[in-house]
Amino acid sequence: MAMPIVSAAAGVMNPLISKLTTLMGDEYKKLKGVRKEVAFLKDELSAMNAALEKLEYMEKLEPDTKNWRDHVREMSYDMENCIDDFMQDIGGADANAGAGFVKRMSRRLKTLRVRHRIAGRIEELKALAEQANERRLRYKIDDCNTSCGSVDIDPRISVIYKDTAGLVGTDGPKKEVASLLTVTEKKLKVVSIVGFGGLGKTTLANQVYDDLEGQFDCKAFIPVSQKPDMPRLLNSLRLKLGINESSGICEVQDIIVNLENTLQKRGILL
Repeated sequence: MAMPIVSAAAGVMNPLISKLTTLMGDEYKKLKGVRKEVAFLKDELSAMNAALEKLEYMEKLEPDTKNWRDHVREMSYDMENCIDDFMQDIGGADANAGAGFVKRMSRRLKTLRVRHRIAGRIEELKALAEQANERRLRYKIDDCNTSCGSVDIDPRISVIYKDTAGLVGTDGPKKEVASLLTVTEKKLKVVSIVGFGGLGKTTLANQVYDDLEGQFDCKAFIPVSQKPDMPRLLNSLRLKLGINESSGICEVQDIIVNLENTLQKRGILL
């Protein structure tokens, strides 16, 4: 049921790091002259990948940090393209092992040229990685998890608790959403409220919830950020649904199973 969550940063970096690991394997032992540089490049990128993954959880980034993140992502794409070219060239150089002497010598010369080209390009990639890591240290990217984006207040909090008496122009939309939710159909339903930021979507949803909550035995109102803390969000849902037993569950999959079992016992989820 649950799908693994892969961040955008991991989606960029992990394939590249995996290919560099492959280049260090026995299949590419002919690259012994550059394997040390490949290992260095892999370590540098792994350090940057760890920093990128931290930034994925930040709601707001400083301009320098955002520029560094975007630069590293683009650099990763370019590096992966280069590594793909290397693997293709080396793979083609060993084909037709039973060919004649002339072809074998031609292939050997081609391989030497390829090795020389790869060595030069790896040096260039190494220099790019070193520059990016120097910027990471200079901008103190690794400290962003304690200094960037961690103290911002979710702007939806203020509208959730806003006095509805001071709001105008919501009666029509509120009645429309309420009618969609109260149609007597015995099936699960999703009603989406869409629009540009600042139009009052959260306020409207909260008003409808306040008006209708008495008609439902099981209900919860939970704001969700773009990058939520899933265990905390699901545990908040459990509490609002009245599932108060202290089970010590902390894994997302286990919390989901616990919610499903409880809702099935109440006859809410079939």
